[in-house]
Amino acid sequence: MNTRPASPSDAVRPEGVAQADHPGTTTATLSTTWRIVAALEVVAAGVTVAFDLWVPTLVLLALAAMSLLIRRQKPHTLGLAKPEAGRWWPLEILGFAVAWTLVTIGLTIPVLEHLTGQRQDVSQFTAVQGNLGLLALLLTFSWTLAAIGEEVAYRGFLLTRLQQVIGGGQARAPVTVLAAILAAILFGWAHSEQGLIGIVTTSVDALFFTWLRFRYRSLWAAVLAHGFNNTIGLVAYFLVGPIYGLW
Repeated sequence: MNTRPASPSDAVRPEGVAQADHPGTTTATLSTTWRIVAALEVVAAGVTVAFDLWVPTLVLLALAAMSLLIRRQKPHTLGLAKPEAGRWWPLEILGFAVAWTLVTIGLTIPVLEHLTGQRQDVSQFTAVQGNLGLLALLLTFSWTLAAIGEEVAYRGFLLTRLQQVIGGGQARAPVTVLAAILAAILFGWAHSEQGLIGIVTTSVDALFFTWLRFRYRSLWAAVLAHGFNNTIGLVAYFLVGPIYGLW
């Protein structure tokens, strides 16, 4: 007799939909069990971000690794799958990133600045102007800790677990939208050093990255967009210094 406890790899499909595979074990029981586990993971992630414990992204990545381990699941369950697109999809992502940057500096930031009377605090990037070595260092961190790390942590792990908590793993549009908004708010708060405008702008960026994840059915689309977006910003800081709204 197999006495091992049912794991989420038995109990849930890749998007968290429960299914029973043991006689006498109900789908509802398995779904509820792992829904509670997901809720605890979301709380741990939320506390980490809200109180800026250690390096929140690294903590969330550790939680994601443990989460996959206890469920005996692979990274593709968090969205790390091959994009459903043609061979030129990276160029499409680059185009989206450029367009989004223009929307951000031409609309989002100016509107927020006029509404709040504040400016986004990007003082931590002023030293990048004309400093090639610092630019290279920040680009390295941007593509590793930020693009890959933050996307796996927020649009992979946190978003997926929020979907499971809110909808029990059911991939319904309202569930996904609410989960995306909550994950975006936490992502924005993780950038609170940039002030109110930075929090709001980053939260809106998160929704854009989430949209790309689902449009291409892959977290790699969000990773590329995040990396391109940060690269555009850092190169601009290197060339002309901090850029605020265009009007």
